[in-house]
Amino acid sequence: MLKPIRTVLTAALLTIATVGVAAEMNGDHPDTYTVRRGDTLWDIAGKFLKRPWLWPEIWQANPQIKNPHLIYPGDVISLAYLDRVAVTPGPREEAPATGVPLSQVEPFLKNLRVVDEFEDLPYVVGLEEDRLRASLDQVAYVRGLSGAEAGQRYAIVRPTQRYTGINPKRCCDVTVQKADDLDFRGDMTKGTEQLWNHQMPATRGEFLGYELMQITTATVSRGEVGQAEASTLVVDQSGREVRVGDRLIPVEAQPYDLQFFPHAPKQEFAYGKAKVLAVADMLRTGGPRDVVALSVGSRDGVDNGTVFSSWRVGTDKVDRVAVGDDRSYDTVGHGNTVRLPDEYAGHMVVFRTFDKVSYALVMDSVRPTRVGYELKHPDAPY
Repeated sequence: MLKPIRTVLTAALLTIATVGVAAEMNGDHPDTYTVRRGDTLWDIAGKFLKRPWLWPEIWQANPQIKNPHLIYPGDVISLAYLDRVAVTPGPREEAPATGVPLSQVEPFLKNLRVVDEFEDLPYVVGLEEDRLRASLDQVAYVRGLSGAEAGQRYAIVRPTQRYTGINPKRCCDVTVQKADDLDFRGDMTKGTEQLWNHQMPATRGEFLGYELMQITTATVSRGEVGQAEASTLVVDQSGREVRVGDRLIPVEAQPYDLQFFPHAPKQEFAYGKAKVLAVADMLRTGGPRDVVALSVGSRDGVDNGTVFSSWRVGTDKVDRVAVGDDRSYDTVGHGNTVRLPDEYAGHMVVFRTFDKVSYALVMDSVRPTRVGYELKHPDAPY
């Protein structure tokens, strides 16, 4: 006999609890669905709901649910809502389905964070045998860890980006460049270890924070003893090579949330406030399963699970029928230009937030998402 929570779960996840939810169901769904490896709750809901980000609302109609992340590959889910047959459990040899594909976002969950400043953090001042780089089982000497005790572990991080808000009047079809990449001191440079690609105008907005990339971890083997003015740490994990200038922060046991529910933004943003700041992996555009950085964070009410729709900002076009075909944009008055509508691109789910910046995963799209695209309510009609 199935446990009650399993019955409630499936009824809540993929059956119709209310007339309002029924209106969201696609009419051609099959009677059952077998969960497959790699499925996410968004994917499953997207097969049968017109708006897949609304599946938490179905769950809310069933307050008995304690953990909705308990469906597994091999489970057979009934979609026949009238008899509310729940689920035929499959094997429990794999992890349950999650809200977003963790394999796509795990590097960003583990290895990236955004801070307001980093200059006061301890830093690597030298390496074993005066090497230029250090890797697994090699030694790094760190300044600023006075009082450190043997056995303490630290994450070695590197400042890589300086985020600033996008000026909506200047963004974004101005010039394409890799902007605000930082060297080992945190100063501006045209570096080679690029994770993001920017399309940023010359005029910047508000400072939003520095991005720190985790390089590896290290363990203190000896503090500042004798004549030494630096602590000794041994690199204890494979990763990028450590170099002079890398910073240190304490290792966090679980610095991120693995389970969260998609939901609409808690507030409506003024036009031009919420924008796509950057696209990961040196891409100029992002599509499904690409990670993007956003210009809003926890101070703006954005939390894990917040769903946005992204929109290409409508351009101002010269009305050439009215003014003639030989006039350029900067030679006509405002009354002779026409603002075109914004164009919908896709949906994205926030999976990690900081004070002023968030990371989101593009879940679906009808066109690529680019830097400078506007973020709106997931059901925004225009």
